[in-house]
Amino acid sequence: MAQKITPDLVKKRMAGERVSLVGGAGFIGHNLALALRQIGVEVQIVDNLMQNNMLANVSDMDIDDFRRQLNHNFLVQRFEMMRNAGVVMDNADARSMTDLAETLKRFQPTKIVHLSAISSAVDAKKVPGHCFDLQLVTLRNVLEFTRLFPNEVNEVVFMSSSTVYGDFETETVDENVRPRPYGIYANAKFMGERLIRTYHDQYGLGITIIRPSALYGERCISRRVSQVFIENALMGKPLLLEGGGDGRLDFTYIEDLVDGIIRSMAATAGAGSSNTFNITFGNARTILELANVVKSVVPNAILEERPRDVIKPIRGTLSTERAREHLNFVPNWPLEVGYKRYCEWYVDQWERTRHRMEFN
Repeated sequence: MAQKITPDLVKKRMAGERVSLVGGAGFIGHNLALALRQIGVEVQIVDNLMQNNMLANVSDMDIDDFRRQLNHNFLVQRFEMMRNAGVVMDNADARSMTDLAETLKRFQPTKIVHLSAISSAVDAKKVPGHCFDLQLVTLRNVLEFTRLFPNEVNEVVFMSSSTVYGDFETETVDENVRPRPYGIYANAKFMGERLIRTYHDQYGLGITIIRPSALYGERCISRRVSQVFIENALMGKPLLLEGGGDGRLDFTYIEDLVDGIIRSMAATAGAGSSNTFNITFGNARTILELANVVKSVVPNAILEERPRDVIKPIRGTLSTERAREHLNFVPNWPLEVGYKRYCEWYVDQWERTRHRMEFN
């Protein structure tokens, strides 16, 4: 019988591991890096800083100066926190096999987490070639590194997406449901899954595929609905509720996702193993419920109903039973607790930024 995955066992099994996070300077990556350092794991970030970076924030014409400064503060916080935690940060382009191989050889990772991607399906549709480069070319190079230097990397973790399921035909989906991805972003994620499974089948690579959903949390600048809602409330703009806000998403706090990822790495059997896990809160909530949490923090928030957008996918709950069984994964942050915490943090950051800008 397999050992129950506990925090102590996670720390014991991860001792001596060296983890490279490819595309790891983003929202998920920097939080994962910090959590790994907390249990003593050596961590390397490999990132070309093209996505959600300082330059993009400065040049973005769709946001005002105040929010540009707010995002800048979040980005600076990411790097300061990683620096203080002792994370190794390498500015390298994972689309270049030469750059990636040189950077990884220098660090000598035992595990690699592939996070490189455009974080928005809307943006991916606008620049499909760039989406393929960031999600698939980089993954190919990671996998080729493991093939060219066998016995050095015992596991590759691929950050996939709940979008690979497409429209949910039932209220809940588990990992046995056949994916039916729609759109550039979702199909690129599913192609990544197929590619990494092929390297497992043909070269014995140990792999783990993670499917998260509707993430939210501190220092995110990816313009997810969770961020847009709290920002709109603070700016006096309406929170738009399509179809009255009856759409459902499995909202997941970043701390729950990071806990699940690390548990999956500790549970892996190494070379030859293969696992796929939904790592979410495991209970879909409506957009209206999300808006109501915002209103509990910002009472003047305006809720405004709009007709439902018929092209948006039908979503629901991602079952976490497999993760519960194999990883002892139990999410700790329901929407009323985790999202409220995030909203309160966002309000504090908003006021701090306003104060600094008024006195500068």
